[in-house]
Amino acid sequence: MNISVEFTLLPLQNDFESPIQDFIKELRASKFKVLENPLSTQVYGSYDELMPFLNDTIKVSFESIEHVVLNMKIVKSDRSDYEPNF
Repeated sequence: MNISVEFTLLPLQNDFESPIQDFIKELRASKFKVLENPLSTQVYGSYDELMPFLNDTIKVSFESIEHVVLNMKIVKSDRSDYEPNF
């Protein structure tokens, strides 16, 4: 089963850019398809492979940031090729 996951990482600190960049670099270094835009990052892959990777990556990020919010949406399908038709 393939999934699409959208993240918005929100470090609650003055230096917020570095933790976001570190998180995105970890996602980019993975074998999963990663798409970015100014407001969020999307990752696509197999549920059984992607979720353990995300669990570990989020934990590392949370351990390095004292106060942080992570918004995450999970869709049960690969939406990486979505194009509006309107």
